[in-house]
Amino acid sequence: MVSGRQLSFGIKTAPQQTTYEDILRVWQEADANPAIEHAWVFDHFIPLGPDPAGPCLEGWTLLAALAARTERLRIGVMVTGNTYRHPAVLANIAAAVDVISGGRLDFGIGAGWNELEHDMYGLELPPPGRRIRMLGEACEVIRRLWTEETASFEGRYYRLREARCEPKPVQKPYPPFVIGGSGEQLTLRVAAQYADIWNFAGGPVETFLHKSAVLDRHCQEIGRDPRSIERSVQLRIDDADLAATRELVRRYVDAGATHLVLILRPPFPEGITHRLADEVIEPLRAAYRPGA
Repeated sequence: MVSGRQLSFGIKTAPQQTTYEDILRVWQEADANPAIEHAWVFDHFIPLGPDPAGPCLEGWTLLAALAARTERLRIGVMVTGNTYRHPAVLANIAAAVDVISGGRLDFGIGAGWNELEHDMYGLELPPPGRRIRMLGEACEVIRRLWTEETASFEGRYYRLREARCEPKPVQKPYPPFVIGGSGEQLTLRVAAQYADIWNFAGGPVETFLHKSAVLDRHCQEIGRDPRSIERSVQLRIDDADLAATRELVRRYVDAGATHLVLILRPPFPEGITHRLADEVIEPLRAAYRPGA
């Protein structure tokens, strides 16, 4: 066990098969609990899983509402599908949410992947290589719109001509980029260039270790300090066995994860954020506190 590691814990509430009122209840409960530092929704238009029927709240609209009803939590979409929105449109949406939240947005983005959603809505889902190159251009487009009075860009997939995005985000120079994905040749190269936080969506801890090492190599190739990118992982909790959840989180912390996103599944149990704080978060913080 490595002591002295700064850990950051958050929750993720998938906005499917639930209601706005129930999500708001959990977020406000978490907002009042200083052990929990961030909260996330996802970016899908239909429920994930075998049955696409049922309610699914649109992620960025929901995030704006939750931003207005919380005060402390850092907030975000884990992660936005780049193929769903032109990046200039997304830059304006995200800037507005950062303003509404008073500068609490962590900007999550990935290449997009859900074939069923794209087919349903007639959206193009390019092959993986093209999709990830689009992600890289999108990150550049968004960063320019957030930092330049008028932004111009001539890429393979996107173009800006003296484009404006006002108001800018509250956070300077811009909200942290959270890039999700694990493709070794392209996605992790984009993460090395643009990410402040890299998110591993899930899988064996050995895979997380390997992908993190690949990210390190990409950083070294472009002259970036790998330690400047925080390592994040999403983990499903078992609310019936939080001791097992704590042990699962511990394994990823030992592997180098410091940004821990605990996925809650609806219906969200009453008081679940307090239980997470008492039975998972605080014991792990105590174990990894400097000098522990």
